[in-house]
Amino acid sequence: MIPEGYVEYKRREYCKDIKCSRQAELDSQTEGSLAYEAVRAKCRDSCLFTTYQFHHWLIDKGYLIVKPQT
Repeated sequence: MIPEGYVEYKRREYCKDIKCSRQAELDSQTEGSLAYEAVRAKCRDSCLFTTYQFHHWLIDKGYLIVKPQT
């Protein structure tokens, strides 16, 4: 559940914002095609960027990382 007044991170928003070359490849393919899935596999298995870079991008963009209290 997203708190009122907040928005959820959109899929690949980071990749699009930093103009990742693999994101450009994905955008040129038809979603679900073999070529598209091959690029997705490259992203999943060997991203060009680090979690450190992603985490700091989230902070710079004002995102909060939250989870329900247990």
